[in-house]
Amino acid sequence: MAKRVGLYPGTFDPIHNGHTDIIGRAVKLVDRLVLGVAINTGKGPMFSLEERVAIVEAEAAALTGGAEIVVQPFEGLTMHFAREVGANVIVRGLRAVADFEFEFQMTAMNQQLDREIETVFLMADPRHQAIASKLVKEIVSLGGDVTKFVSPRVKEALLSKVGR
Repeated sequence: MAKRVGLYPGTFDPIHNGHTDIIGRAVKLVDRLVLGVAINTGKGPMFSLEERVAIVEAEAAALTGGAEIVVQPFEGLTMHFAREVGANVIVRGLRAVADFEFEFQMTAMNQQLDREIETVFLMADPRHQAIASKLVKEIVSLGGDVTKFVSPRVKEALLSKVGR
């Protein structure tokens, strides 16, 4: 039987509890899960690519599940990267209706690029529906506590980044 390979792409700037929840559930669906860390300099990331890859690797190492987890940076179209890593499914998390509208359009475009790669949506756990990396960065930058949103390791990296 062929291995089921999933790709969970994201900027992960920073990775938060919503991301790790999706990862923890996605590993139940595939044999190998590639966490694609998008270079995406257009978003103006707080952490460098190398820092994000290292943080995602550390967070992924703490997860348990049946699938092998690999962390790999990528640039360009997600569909090209999915083919490169042999993914037959792309995993996406949904938090709200706004996410669905964007993801629905993206999935339709991706199907035009490669009909062999499916997109699977996992609904965010209600405890994590409000979490967004952008908001986590804003909260920590303004002196707020992000303990509920990220792991202690990520919180420490964020505090270090903002000089606290």
